Amino acid sequence: MSTITVEIAVRDDPRLVRAVRSLRDQTRRPDHILLVATPETPAALVAQATAAADAIPVETLRVSGGVVDARQAGLAHLPDEVTAFLDTDEEAPPEWLGRLVAPIEAGRAAFAGGPTRPAAPPETPIERYQALIEASIYEDLVPAKLTYLPLQNTAWRTADLRRLGFDPRIPFAEDHDLEVRAQRAGLAGEFVPDAWVRHDKSDETSYYRWARKRYRYNVALAMSMIKNDELRGRVAERRRPIPHRLRFVEAAMKPVALAHAALRWRRVAGRRVPAP
Repeated sequence: MSTITVEIAVRDDPRLVRAVRSLRDQTRRPDHILLVATPETPAALVAQATAAADAIPVETLRVSGGVVDARQAGLAHLPDEVTAFLDTDEEAPPEWLGRLVAPIEAGRAAFAGGPTRPAAPPETPIERYQALIEASIYEDLVPAKLTYLPLQNTAWRTADLRRLGFDPRIPFAEDHDLEVRAQRAGLAGEFVPDAWVRHDKSDETSYYRWARKRYRYNVALAMSMIKNDELRGRVAERRRPIPHRLRFVEAAMKPVALAHAALRWRRVAGRRVPAP
């Protein structure tokens, strides 16, 4: 059996404590928890999360910048053979970690990932749309193309993860970029449908904030596709439309996001990617 670190990137989210408690309650407990915290994360929250871990050793790394910078900096602080990722707004059922790492320990894959499920029945239009997006990702996109797998419920062989690193020029889509590079390096991945986690999106109540996040994500994904020469394949993909009126808002964003992405990538493409 491999040794396992679970990494959680933290940006002042009190749900961190619940996420850590779910790691404490795993049938297959991690050997370590790494909290990579951005500057605005209160020390009291980190202390609460550390206490919630019970006997699992917790290391906290303070990193300036955003989540992708935190993940890149965290690569040098991963002590175990396998690294799994969980987000602060997620909660893992007891069998999660054992199921997630099984393909890696069996030698079938260098990385593996599972789906998310709503933490509670969605009530608002934004929650319903988000739930439909995630269902589409895990039911339609990921089984056909593993590079659409969101990072926040994945596990990796640490040596491969460290070698590949994260590209901080593409925040919010660093997972797509990582997985494209992993597959091009010949690393096998596996989707594990029963390694699911609960995803709490109930804090998203503002249409303006929702639109900003979706636009930001669309820009980042387009940047990753430009970098990895995947735009033509994206245009050729056929997918079921999401049955929600907010999809028309997002569809209107995408041409603008693509133009924005092309300009931004041209500006940052020459920047050096820091080593972990």
